[in-house]
Amino acid sequence: MGFVPVRKPPWLAWALWDCGATGLNAITISFVFSVYLTASVGASAGQSSASWLGRAMAVAGIAVALLAPLTGSSITDPRRRRLALIILSGTVVALTASMSLIRDDPRYLWAGLALLAVTAACSDLATVPYNAMLRSVTTPATAGRVSGFGLASGYLGSVALLLLIYVGFIAGDGDTAGLLGLPKADGVNIRAAMLLTAAWFALFAVPLLRRGPAPVIDESATVGPDGATRGFRQLRADLLAEWRRDRNIVYYLLASAVFRDGLTGVVAFGAVLGVKVYGISAADVLLFGVTASTVAAIGAALGGLLDEPVGSKPLILGSLASMIAVGVVLLVLSGPLAFWVCGLLLCLFIGPVQSSARTLLLRMSATDKEGLAFGLYTTTGRAATFLAPTLFFTFVDLFGADRAGLGGLLVVLVAGFLAMVPIRVPKAHEDINSEF
Repeated sequence: MGFVPVRKPPWLAWALWDCGATGLNAITISFVFSVYLTASVGASAGQSSASWLGRAMAVAGIAVALLAPLTGSSITDPRRRRLALIILSGTVVALTASMSLIRDDPRYLWAGLALLAVTAACSDLATVPYNAMLRSVTTPATAGRVSGFGLASGYLGSVALLLLIYVGFIAGDGDTAGLLGLPKADGVNIRAAMLLTAAWFALFAVPLLRRGPAPVIDESATVGPDGATRGFRQLRADLLAEWRRDRNIVYYLLASAVFRDGLTGVVAFGAVLGVKVYGISAADVLLFGVTASTVAAIGAALGGLLDEPVGSKPLILGSLASMIAVGVVLLVLSGPLAFWVCGLLLCLFIGPVQSSARTLLLRMSATDKEGLAFGLYTTTGRAATFLAPTLFFTFVDLFGADRAGLGGLLVVLVAGFLAMVPIRVPKAHEDINSEF
């Protein structure tokens, strides 16, 4: 009796890509390489290194805001989606590996910032074809569950890679770090960690990138002045057609941009509040980060399961309302215990909002317009990134206390909740055919 290979579900490869990409972003952008640049490589520059890091990431955000809709409008053909994802994923892997060349020397600061900014931009742009593939690996009945599973795998990937990097490359107080015993001098341990991070993403991206028909390069998508002009013309035509087809989707893009920035603000400023307001030690913050990612993964998976029976919009509104309520409670409490309990509850509801937000966009977008829709989804999200940090620091300055910054984040979440209330949700959806 011959061996019969088990056919893996197409959504599994899709979710694995998220596992690799989210882990890479956690290491490069959030916790390791950016800290290495500001605290070690640019240490002699004092405050200016952190300021330049902010400027570099702002440039990356502007680039994504300009290029995301163009990317989306150029990938209506599924083969071109895969081609775009291959190019962008490969670029991210190469750039992350190149971070291993950044030595602990102030002369390398600008090169490191440039690498980080371009990596962040390419990683964000890669989510445009990636999210657009959701329709091709699901059905209307499974889109919510698969979206939630993808987010959950991303969170778990972050936890696994963070622990692996910490134990193997960073832990320890001597001249060497981690179980591998790599020297800390000249940033050798951090630079080696970047090679592992690049390999991690490549490993998890390959299953999605290699499946399906071989990519075909369309002449209209070639790089050059004429190709770029045609792309912008097509983008303008697509935007006008989408506006005429259903203005409701444009309103949803704006509403989601607000509440998604609120979620980003909670994640971005959570550690700052934990240390300065609630008395969490630096070591415990790392432990909280690992635990919070795990809880967020559970929340994303549960949200995906509830998306179909409950509905994307009710799940988004319910999760946002829960986050606002928990945030108000945290605002009046003090101490590490309050931060741990309320902070983890906040993370539990972040996953369902993220999962249902992109599932709802998929269901609202017209067939073959997913690329454009998710390009605009990324662009509007980027365009609103000033809201949470602006209100955070405004509230801190206005009330003279770091705790008040949480109030600013809650205002963004409340605004996103109110903007979501009038959004109309489609009552029926066409079947989604798999291309795998």
